[in-house]
Amino acid sequence: MSFWATWCAPCVAEFQEFVTINRIYRRRDFEVVTVSVNRPDEDKKVLEFLKQKQASSKNFIFDSPDREKLINAFDSDWQGPVPYTVLIAPDGKVIYRDTGSIDPLVLKRAIVGALNVKEQW
Repeated sequence: MSFWATWCAPCVAEFQEFVTINRIYRRRDFEVVTVSVNRPDEDKKVLEFLKQKQASSKNFIFDSPDREKLINAFDSDWQGPVPYTVLIAPDGKVIYRDTGSIDPLVLKRAIVGALNVKEQW
């Protein structure tokens, strides 16, 4: 899961990596989900960005100007800055968590490691 915004330069810069990761792993038991923390009235801007990037994963926009609600509901350890990326196993265990720009190779290794463990179950 990636939390991002169109006004966040690092988010915009790394977004293509999530598009690529989705294309690589979507045929396996893996799903990319992105959540825009843009204001609800910026939904057209977010949609245009997603179309431009050809984002085919699940994409949401947080429907409240109060980001504190999202932060508290999702992860009490998250202080709120974006980009914020979390890899969650089917059992709810957090496998990877990163605030700031991702290292695509590290994230891909975490994904493959999680998929390999799941296939051994």
